Amino acid sequence: MLCFQSTFIGSAAIAGILPVSALQITDKSGVTIQDALKKTSIEVSEEHLQQLRYDPKSVWGYVEIHIEQGPVLEWVGFPLGVVKGIAGQTRLKVTMRGSQGHAGTVPMSMRHDPMATAAEAIVLLESLCKHPQDFLSFDGQCKSYSLESLSTYSFVPLVRYRLGQVQVTFTVDLRAIDDMGREAVVCELSNRLYQICDRRSVSCTIDRKHDANAVICNSELTSKLKSAAYLGLNRMTGSVQDEVPVLMCGAGHDAMALSHLTKVGMLFVRCRGGISHFPEEHVLDDDVWASGLAILAFLETQL
Repeated sequence: MLCFQSTFIGSAAIAGILPVSALQITDKSGVTIQDALKKTSIEVSEEHLQQLRYDPKSVWGYVEIHIEQGPVLEWVGFPLGVVKGIAGQTRLKVTMRGSQGHAGTVPMSMRHDPMATAAEAIVLLESLCKHPQDFLSFDGQCKSYSLESLSTYSFVPLVRYRLGQVQVTFTVDLRAIDDMGREAVVCELSNRLYQICDRRSVSCTIDRKHDANAVICNSELTSKLKSAAYLGLNRMTGSVQDEVPVLMCGAGHDAMALSHLTKVGMLFVRCRGGISHFPEEHVLDDDVWASGLAILAFLETQL
């Protein structure tokens, strides 16, 4: 089975933003995307990629239905939610290097311990994402309310020993609907990581591996999807008392690529425990039915 560590290959192609270099992305066995396409008798060149792009005039809009991949809808007890925007993302690779020392003979004040340094850095990042207002100043352009979305981050720690040198490497994944806010957090985090490493006499390098800007869903589509979700649920249950939730999306979706082609909107479907990409991923049949009724109501308003 081929598995390429890349995203939005198909949607980026029809949106006209897939670079030719993407064809050289390989799977774990070294097979490129171009090789895989050749095996199915598909020859792809730069010229062919441009031909795949849809004419923007031929596309009215793009609406995507997806499980939430989070626990909010389940927590509020509502089967559907409307997406207001998709978070931008920055991935950092942080490497901290220190040195080994005898546990009994090297004084604590003279140690260069990258593991303890990384632990302090990780606690700092948790605090920064939970309470950005305690770390950042807002000048009116960077809106503090949008920074609530900065609670999404992840770490993949690796410990390596090389010729008496101890190295700790971890990744940081920061996401926010506010691109300026995300950039402010990246800057603040980087400065504080360097300060922690200097204080602990540990070297630090921060490599920026990935950046993607946030996508704000079209307000007209969002409004119509919200009304359609209400109508669809009304048809299904006979009465809906609660407001349809409006959520921010923290995961990447094809709508991000297709926003370069046309206006986009998204509808979330409740999933159990917020689990996705795992055998335990589960959606109720009734919730899938509700999403179908919502889209039907949406299409009816466009006819």
